[in-house]
Amino acid sequence: MRIRQYAYFALYSQVMRAAEMTGRLGIEPDEIMVRGSRGEPPAVPKGHAWRVVSKAPGLRVDEHLFRIVDRLNDHAAAIGNLATELRVAAPDQSRAGSALGIVRHFDDDDGDEEELWTMELPDGGELEKLPGQHQLLGWVLDDTILQFLVATHAHLDVDESG
Repeated sequence: MRIRQYAYFALYSQVMRAAEMTGRLGIEPDEIMVRGSRGEPPAVPKGHAWRVVSKAPGLRVDEHLFRIVDRLNDHAAAIGNLATELRVAAPDQSRAGSALGIVRHFDDDDGDEEELWTMELPDGGELEKLPGQHQLLGWVLDDTILQFLVATHAHLDVDESG
């Protein structure tokens, strides 16, 4: 099985543009979305978004999350204040505020292949890693990530497909 996965932290708003979020926080995002029409295709975002992402291949989910938290943790209080402001400004909008997201695609042609190996033991025997134990499947939310979620008033959004 091949797995492609990444993580992101996002601020969402129906009214505040990503450029204003950047100005308020003093942090450049990796990606932005600009609110557009809800009309006919092509699909246009229904809101503004400011996103910091980690997409490097070969990393477990927690490694992606640590990269994001390391980058943003010094600004967590300011991010949390802005997230609260965004949510209060649009209480009827479910996509207003902040989110820490995890995206995982299983059986993705561009994903990381499962590593299989055999190791010789001191007694001459062999230890073999069997298929179905993909190195990217396990992940953990430690106290650093949990504290970041609380400080930034973010919800955890996990999207898996495949």
